[in-house]
Amino acid sequence: MKIRTVRKYAVRVLIALAAIYVAAAAYRAVKLKRPSSIEPLTAEQQQELDAALDAKFPLRNEILKPLPYPVKPAELDVGADSAIAVDISNGNILYEKNADEIIPPASMTKLVVMYVVFKEIETGRISLSDTVPLPPECWTCNMPPHSSLMFLGKNQRVTLEELMTGLAVCSGNDAAHAVAYYVSGGMDAFIDRMNSEVQALGLSDTHFVESSGYSELNVTTAREMAAFARIYISRFPESLTKFHSRTSYSYPAEHNLAPEDKGKLRQQDFSQGFPENITMEIYQKNTNPLLGKLEGCDGLKTGYIQESGYNLALTAQRNGTRILSVTMRGLGNSTAEGNSWRIKDGTEIMEWAFSTFADYVNQKVLCAYEVPLIASKAERIRLIPAYRPEALTVPIKAFENTENVYAEVKTRVNLPDSIKNGIEAGQQAGSIEYVLGNYVLETIPLTAERTVRKANFFIAAADAAAQLVLKF
Repeated sequence: MKIRTVRKYAVRVLIALAAIYVAAAAYRAVKLKRPSSIEPLTAEQQQELDAALDAKFPLRNEILKPLPYPVKPAELDVGADSAIAVDISNGNILYEKNADEIIPPASMTKLVVMYVVFKEIETGRISLSDTVPLPPECWTCNMPPHSSLMFLGKNQRVTLEELMTGLAVCSGNDAAHAVAYYVSGGMDAFIDRMNSEVQALGLSDTHFVESSGYSELNVTTAREMAAFARIYISRFPESLTKFHSRTSYSYPAEHNLAPEDKGKLRQQDFSQGFPENITMEIYQKNTNPLLGKLEGCDGLKTGYIQESGYNLALTAQRNGTRILSVTMRGLGNSTAEGNSWRIKDGTEIMEWAFSTFADYVNQKVLCAYEVPLIASKAERIRLIPAYRPEALTVPIKAFENTENVYAEVKTRVNLPDSIKNGIEAGQQAGSIEYVLGNYVLETIPLTAERTVRKANFFIAAADAAAQLVLKF
């Protein structure tokens, strides 16, 4: 009697457990099929995700990177010893020639000066409308006599915006000194700031000893100067329209003259050197010889000292695509010859780049995708792109009909049906591919936006049953 009773109760317990198990499985099956509301990331979870993505996908923080598909290397007739061309939108390297040679940047150094100024303006500490004191260290009479000059003089009244124009258009060494003293109180402190900025960008072969670029001890490479210029243009695009695309500049104007020289704007004799006071308005063309000659050109900066040859950081934009090139140790035995080679090399690179590549801006927003979790402490996980490129570089020259080439870009989203046993923040679990013909233009990893731990035995068992339910 007792044995039958025990068996009877045991059967009832087993039936009850089975019913609970089936109910749990059914419930989990419904939950797995139904979209869930996932809470936004907390600040701590976002920090964990960013750290994980930075560690697992270093490409997302690289300023320059190789094209994500193979192409036949360009055979260009570039006279400069060192050169590189990149797509500004994504940092893809389109062409390079000895791009890691260490060479003095010469006056391309002034791009870093302007970058520091723009960053200071962002903080609100200074403004382009500020009137800048001119210490003797920046007067024209105290500059190397054959260097590029803006023609600053004693007691002149000049704004920071005018100095920036003098840096961009005239490549004024005196302007570079004036800015250094205004922003940091002296050259040494300003150079420390310049070096800290390039170090923060990971530019290990770039180093400065003064702000004008006149010293051969300033060093960089074409690759690192291109990386810097990409950051500069992307972060401060207004620099192009406001400063670098200006074709000429005249200074000093009447309002710049020292109080004692007001109304005395006149011709001066510089044959015996420069006086402390400059009272003659001097007209100068932009040192960039490709402005007005190369379609779409709106910058960026020349540089020359004997040790560097004729350098040029050049940028142009056509139909929404912006290309940047840097040529260093360019040929030439005079300014005229150097500019002739700058024009030849710059045109050669840019015309090839624009005829070979173009940007495709993805109209389909890179979004998040929810995927069911099995045997995990949450029911679903959101997969997000590890990084979001501004545009894709399309090899248009590989297609006969370039008019409709963008319409042929296909998107493939690769997702798992489910993910088992939890997942770590930043862990890849899928991908988005952009395909054009035989080219995979970009493969972007889809990663878990948060960490979800593995579930206990009972949930894992219910999920296993739920999967069986779903199959039927």
